[in-house]
Amino acid sequence: MQIGAHIHSDDVLAAARERDADVVQFFLADPQSWKTPPPLPNAEEILGSDVEVFIHSPYPVNIASLNNRIRIPSRKTVLQHATGAAAIGAKGLVVHGGHVRQGEDLETGLANWRKMFERQADQGGFPVPILIENTAGGDAAMARELDMIAKLWDQVGEFGAGFCFDTCHAFAAGWDLSKAVAQVKAITGRIDLVHLNNSRDEFGSTRDRHASVVEGEGTIDPEVLAAVAAEAGAPVIVETPADGQAADIAYVRSKA
Repeated sequence: MQIGAHIHSDDVLAAARERDADVVQFFLADPQSWKTPPPLPNAEEILGSDVEVFIHSPYPVNIASLNNRIRIPSRKTVLQHATGAAAIGAKGLVVHGGHVRQGEDLETGLANWRKMFERQADQGGFPVPILIENTAGGDAAMARELDMIAKLWDQVGEFGAGFCFDTCHAFAAGWDLSKAVAQVKAITGRIDLVHLNNSRDEFGSTRDRHASVVEGEGTIDPEVLAAVAAEAGAPVIVETPADGQAADIAYVRSKA
C-alpha cells in the first residue's frame, strides 16, 4: 500500500521524509483562488524522486455550476492545474464533484461535467487523470449520494474520469463504510485515490470536519478506516492535522 499525506508545497520531499510517506498531495496555488499555478522551484527534484504525487484543485472550482461566472473559470482552472500537475509527474488531479443551487436542474449540472470532458477530448484530453471526489453535504451536490454518482458516471465514465474516495465525506453523507468501497466500485469500476480521514462529527452530519485517524476527536473506528484503505487497493492520503500525520500513516501501514 502506498500511503502518505496532504502537505504544503514549500518542501515536498522533506515533508514526505518527515512523515515516512510514499505519496503526497498538495495544492499548486492558493486553494481559495482562481490564480494560475506558478512553476514549482523544485519540480525537477520531485520528478526524480520515488515519491508519488497527487494535486488537489482549488476549492472554488465547481464544474457543475449553472453560473457562467463560476463554471467557465472552473473549467479553465482545472486545465491549468492539470497541466501543472503533469509538469511534476503527478498521477492525478482531485476535483470536488460540485453542486448546483437549490431549485436548479440537477441534470444540467451533470451535463456540465460531461461538456468539460467533451471539450477537452477535442484537444487530446487532460494531461493527467481527473479524479472526482465525493462530498459531505448539499442536497444539490453531484457526488454526495451514491445514486447521483451513478448518474454522474453515466455522463463522464467514458472519458476515463477517476474517483477519489473520501472517508470523512462518505461518513458525513451517511454511507456505510463497511459497504462503501464495493458500492463505489460497482458504479465507477475504480477507486484511484483514498482520502483517509476520520470525522469530528457524527454519522450523517453532512459536516466536512476532518480528524486524525488514530488520535483526537475522531468518531470513526480506526479499524474501519484501515479496512477501507485495504479494500480500496489505491494510494492513500491522510488529510488530517499535520502533527498527527506520521502516526496516522504508521498506523494504516501497520494494518496493511
